Amino acid sequence: MTDLAAHATPISGLMVFDLPVHGDARGWFKENWQREKMMALGLPDFSPVQSNMSFNEAAGSTRGLHAEPWDKLICLGAGRIMGAWVDLREGPSFGTTFTLEMGLDKAVYVPRGVANGYQALEDNTLYGYLVNEHWSPDARSEYTYVNLADEQASIPWPIPLNKATISDADAAHPRLADVTPMGPRRTLIVGAKGQLGLALQQAYPDADAVDVDELDLTDPDAVAAFSWRPYGTIINAAAYTAVDLAETPEGRTRAWAINVTAVGRLAAIARQQRALLVHVSSDYVFDGTRTEHDEDEPFSPLGVYGQTKAAGDALVAQVPRHYLLRTSWVIGEGHNFVRTMASLAGKGVQPKVVADQYGRLTFTTDLVRAIQHLLSEQAPFGTYNVTCDGPTLSWFDIAARVYELSGRSASDVSPQSTEEYAAGKVVSPRPTNSTLSLAKIKATGLELPSTDAALTAYLARERA
Repeated sequence: MTDLAAHATPISGLMVFDLPVHGDARGWFKENWQREKMMALGLPDFSPVQSNMSFNEAAGSTRGLHAEPWDKLICLGAGRIMGAWVDLREGPSFGTTFTLEMGLDKAVYVPRGVANGYQALEDNTLYGYLVNEHWSPDARSEYTYVNLADEQASIPWPIPLNKATISDADAAHPRLADVTPMGPRRTLIVGAKGQLGLALQQAYPDADAVDVDELDLTDPDAVAAFSWRPYGTIINAAAYTAVDLAETPEGRTRAWAINVTAVGRLAAIARQQRALLVHVSSDYVFDGTRTEHDEDEPFSPLGVYGQTKAAGDALVAQVPRHYLLRTSWVIGEGHNFVRTMASLAGKGVQPKVVADQYGRLTFTTDLVRAIQHLLSEQAPFGTYNVTCDGPTLSWFDIAARVYELSGRSASDVSPQSTEEYAAGKVVSPRPTNSTLSLAKIKATGLELPSTDAALTAYLARERA
């Protein structure tokens, strides 16, 4: 009897497992799939949802080669086969092959886009496999095939194909030279019209993008009607960010709907579709009593907006594959604080600006760059703080600097307290200190500009 073990193959992601088979006078027993043990050996948490079996009455029965839009784990219930696999995914590994003679003591994990085929070497062979997508007729349009007899793949079938039993459909599959490679699952940007959504679309021109008025995630019927199958990465840039309006009855309802209900539905979809969920959160999940906030600080939101963002964060954290980027004081396309100050400077206005709230700006270009970095580097899943680097500043400090960069005197800007700003208004409580620790994101190799450098570059682009 062998111990459970895993082996890599020439095809990236294709894994072979040695399975312990326990036998006695009554017969045998084995564990075909043991999630905890196999994951410890490198098997992805592929979340199977369907179990299929194929009975092959006579040796020589040959099936394949089919690349399907899901992952599978293959094992046998009786008999022996020669399995064959051909990588049909886009990229330099396209056309790579691997074969294996296997019996009861083997299992093979086959990732999406790798064509799978086999030949029964004994009569009454029982072939079984788990898949992580429910089969449907619509799914066939996403299959990719290659001919069993393809000369380039050159599969060494033990029983010659002219003596094997093959279906007409399998015999008619195209040669490798005529196969269109299976592309990776697509990226979907949610919240396309916001500051971050616009920046994301520039960075991901091939991604699909929808806005909340096109796909209402608060409507369960709209969510059910949307086709989520093609997407392997969902980037959620949608949020209710009207911090003060969130304190009103209507705003409170809307904030919970968009920042919690909709996020919960995205989290459920990501789990169901095995998609990677990227979500953007806020410094407002903290009360600001600490001078710097790391990713592990417990939630302590002050107002409704912060409460909804914290609730959304808790839902996203339940998705196995997620990146949650926590940020502050976001500046991008559209109405924002920096543009407002630059406009006032141009008009000769001498504003009063809050001087007792502290943090760093975050430009959407750098936030997008952080998302790209985490995805490309395949950084560990979890929460990452992302803002500009450099010293902590107040809103007053930033406004004064905008005036300087706009050719005006910093003395044109006067400081005021949060209490003075809020007098007579419906204003959400704000964290005093919004500075986020950047140690974790820096440890992945990402360098972020200082607030002053990013602000200077932003205003230079605005003037260009």
